[in-house]
Amino acid sequence: MSTDSNISQPHDRFLKELLSHPEQAATLLRERLPEAVVRFLSADPPESVPGSFVDRRLREHLSDRLFKVKTIDGRTAFLYVLIEHKSALDGKIGWQLLRYMVEILKQWEKENPDWKRLPAILPFVFYHGAAEWKIPDEFMALVDAEESWQPYLLNFRFPVLDLGKIPDPQLSGDRRLYVRLLAMKYATRSGQQLAIKELLIEALGNAPEELLPIMHYLVQTYTSYRKETLREIAQRVRPEEIDTMMSQFARDIIEGRDTEWRDIVRQEAMQQGMQQGMQQGMQQGMQQGMQQGMQQGKREGEAALLLRMLSRRFQTLPDHIPYRVYEADPNTIEIWADRVLDAKSLDEVFSE
Repeated sequence: MSTDSNISQPHDRFLKELLSHPEQAATLLRERLPEAVVRFLSADPPESVPGSFVDRRLREHLSDRLFKVKTIDGRTAFLYVLIEHKSALDGKIGWQLLRYMVEILKQWEKENPDWKRLPAILPFVFYHGAAEWKIPDEFMALVDAEESWQPYLLNFRFPVLDLGKIPDPQLSGDRRLYVRLLAMKYATRSGQQLAIKELLIEALGNAPEELLPIMHYLVQTYTSYRKETLREIAQRVRPEEIDTMMSQFARDIIEGRDTEWRDIVRQEAMQQGMQQGMQQGMQQGMQQGMQQGMQQGKREGEAALLLRMLSRRFQTLPDHIPYRVYEADPNTIEIWADRVLDAKSLDEVFSE
């Protein structure tokens, strides 16, 4: 079994973060699993089992989440959620589920060598691709065999949650889960993203605590949203926190479209520094001090932004780096900032 550390797709990170909250995970599973399954689940929240069973070569469009649950009569079972993001479906999802369920059982057997009966594993497919899901929901559809043989062959069914088939108002009865599913539904439907802006703002207004993770997700996946649209959403949902949020984006440089957001925050840092410099100059009562303050504030704002970018990209920085950055002139800081996204090491950023 592999770990989660290499997951790179924003959809994977977003949904896995959602499912890491027991309350939201429990709500999603109870709302979307078959009633015949749900009525036997206990009231205890699902327990997340760390790790992933998906092949590395398939992680571009697949991720997974394994939960351990209790039934009302005390049995232990597993709910295996396979998350499919790809639009061009290959039809082999049943085979993938079988392989991953076998791996789950193999791991469970190592931990329970004296077992007498195996735990149940209920597979569940979460899909939010743009194309309609039309793949049969049972393993037998992949088997080339005589129909009369089917009672003697391995088979299982798996429920599929296709967000595209669910009307927006019915995505979830939970306000926080609803806005996340709404965002995921249209992340793969760029042609409809502008049309649901008002609906998204309304949903965020009902769950404002979800604004920051939703905004991060929109930046990475909503290709139809430009910086003005994203700023409008944040401004209308939490106007009092717009400056704090922009600072947060500076710390969490977003992959994929981070150059655009870097420029936004750089401009704000420059403006803030210039304003601080102007205040300092006015207090000194001298035009020269005002100009020097503006220049100093601009440089310090850019230096602070660069250090946040470096910390995000390379984690802990050597002690000498902040001193070097704050001593650099604005042109040099700009050159270093442009190198951050593509550099593989700090040496590449600061190379002469």
